[in-house]
Amino acid sequence: MQKYIGRFAPSPTGPLHLGSLIAAVASYLDAKRNDGKWLLRIEDLDPPREQAGASKAIIDALTSHGLIPDGDPLYQSRRSALYQSTLQLLQEKELLFPCRCSRLSLQKYNGIHSGRCDLEPANQNATPKPNLETENWAWRLCASNETIQFEDTIQGPVTQSLATEVGDVVLRRRDKLFAYQLAVVCDDIEQNISHVVRGTDLLDSTPRQIYLYKCLNHSAPVFAHLPILLQANGQKLSKQNHAPKLDQNTANINLWRCLNWLGMKPSNKLKTEDCQSILRWGAEHWNINTVPTQIGQTLQT
Repeated sequence: MQKYIGRFAPSPTGPLHLGSLIAAVASYLDAKRNDGKWLLRIEDLDPPREQAGASKAIIDALTSHGLIPDGDPLYQSRRSALYQSTLQLLQEKELLFPCRCSRLSLQKYNGIHSGRCDLEPANQNATPKPNLETENWAWRLCASNETIQFEDTIQGPVTQSLATEVGDVVLRRRDKLFAYQLAVVCDDIEQNISHVVRGTDLLDSTPRQIYLYKCLNHSAPVFAHLPILLQANGQKLSKQNHAPKLDQNTANINLWRCLNWLGMKPSNKLKTEDCQSILRWGAEHWNINTVPTQIGQTLQT
């Protein structure tokens, strides 16, 4: 039986907020309840969106809450060779093709790219056929005509038609930055991730990731998607919506609120305990089947 290995994978686009902490706590507790490892991955693939110092701030915030990974953090920005070699493998399998289509040109197709672009040079003097080193080309994964189905531990059965709902997914952008969909699958395979606990904002991406696992002849992890935490105005609590950063001086109360929101019903007395005691109680009482399934709940204090 495969040993449980879970992970928390934030993007350094801003400081850790309560919604992110809930995902970190849930993934941590699920790993510890199953006598597994909990890893930390910093998904720093998109420099224009990243905030200076955010990676360190995230690690510091996790540490102050007692969330210590089993091993050094992995940084995606240092793993370009793995992503490039995976693209080459997909190209050898004839599953990857170049594309110059813009989002604007795809609007009439509801943003869905279907089928290879006709990029053969018109004559011998034309621009050479693009390769993986050519600039100004995106590289897409050929979508199959199959329907991906999986059982999410929290949300239940999920079904998605790749061809009609997703289309050909970009794996490397025109600016040569590797896409999230490629990097997350490569890293989960490389780190032997067996279980993924994350927010429902990534639920729609999961079938296309499962398809990429299949293309790479690898089994996918077990997925569990947590409901999204909303602010009082109904917006998702996120960095993009200027969610307030965590107050590390109230780390124990922050953890208590996470446990409460995850359906664990901790006693008020637990608020006064230190972070390690709260996490230990959480691991002992964790049951992923009691996590709320409703998407878009507001936080109860």
